[in-house]
Amino acid sequence: MDAQLKKGVLEMCILHQCAAKDMYGYEIMKQIKTAFPDVYDGSIYAVLRRLHADGHTETYYGETSSGPKRKYYRITPEGKLYLTRITAEWHAIMLAVQGLGIR
Repeated sequence: MDAQLKKGVLEMCILHQCAAKDMYGYEIMKQIKTAFPDVYDGSIYAVLRRLHADGHTETYYGETSSGPKRKYYRITPEGKLYLTRITAEWHAIMLAVQGLGIR
């Protein structure tokens, strides 16, 4: 898959995961890798950092029963708006492609 296309799809998928519930980085990575097993772990973390830098997610440290604190990601109101927009764009692209007979 083209790198730019993959980046956009990964952003949408990661934000979608964070919209469902607050998640820590490794948890997000495991979820994404079930759908995209060929994506490098570092690529997922790079998208997470970019989403955070752009204000689409915020982070906090959660307590665990054992081990170090985990950094959790939570979608922001701006992130929800962005997710709505890119999801609508994704659906429009899918409809256009399907309209050409590509499934």
